[in-house]
Amino acid sequence: MHQPTNVQQLTAWLAGAQARGEKMSPVDLRALSRVIEYTPEDMTVTVEAGITLAGLQAQLAQRGQWLPMDPPNPQNTTISDILNANLSGPRRFGYGTIRDHLLGIKVALAGGRVIKSGGKVVKNVAGYDLQKLFIGSRGSLGVIVEATFKLRPLPEVEQFVQARRESLDQASKLIETVMASELTPVVFDLHKLSTLNPQPATILGFAGTREEVEWQLVKARELGFGEPATLDYEKSFWAEPSPANRLSVLPSRTVEAIRGLGKVAVVARAGNGVICYRGGTPPPMAELPTKLLARIKDAYDPKHIFPDFPT
Repeated sequence: MHQPTNVQQLTAWLAGAQARGEKMSPVDLRALSRVIEYTPEDMTVTVEAGITLAGLQAQLAQRGQWLPMDPPNPQNTTISDILNANLSGPRRFGYGTIRDHLLGIKVALAGGRVIKSGGKVVKNVAGYDLQKLFIGSRGSLGVIVEATFKLRPLPEVEQFVQARRESLDQASKLIETVMASELTPVVFDLHKLSTLNPQPATILGFAGTREEVEWQLVKARELGFGEPATLDYEKSFWAEPSPANRLSVLPSRTVEAIRGLGKVAVVARAGNGVICYRGGTPPPMAELPTKLLARIKDAYDPKHIFPDFPT
């Protein structure tokens, strides 16, 4: 495990590994955890990739701002983790994924070269948008050492409500009703965590000004969402030590896919079609453009000192 204390040390290790044709061992970036530049007036921040999400959010909250990402275990999850694995959480429906907030990155490549993509301003159209290649690449192309994000104001109010149904068919009809309504939730989830009492619950979360949230809550109650809720189901699901399976389908096929999993514990992003579950069989492997991936890998890591693309 490499634990660099600065970028120069990291690039020296990378250059040496490529010269010897050796695989690079995992890199721990937690020592690279500075906020490099924060401009609250522009709502942008540049950070070293080893900073934890919780640590960053605490600093941004002092100015009433946040990076709208909420993956599991933010106190132990670094910006590098989020970018490399394209992590997200229940607020994904309203705020999108990390690529929607990323303005620029700095990456240390094989051989020790450092490149930049994007910039530090919201309106940035110069050059190729290469940073998208690195999101979700799991360290197979380089080591992300720095990132710049656009931020959002912390909402004045955030509230959650839920509606329980006796069956997945009833939950499916409720989800369709929400999708066709005027509601604009930031959280739109479906979960059934107990295999003994698999009553599905649909969760809606609203955020914004007090007036906006109160209006949405009135509309939600008209659709049957009368029970207050929290995100404790999310914490409970990810607190389990065993790894979870992940399945992505069209949002319209979310309930159908859950039904096909059988009696498993499920937390699903009902508005996005992302299903996380424990138990049952692993999802089928996705068909990947292997030739294209090989060309990209050879271009950025010709001696393959980084891990191969995830499959």
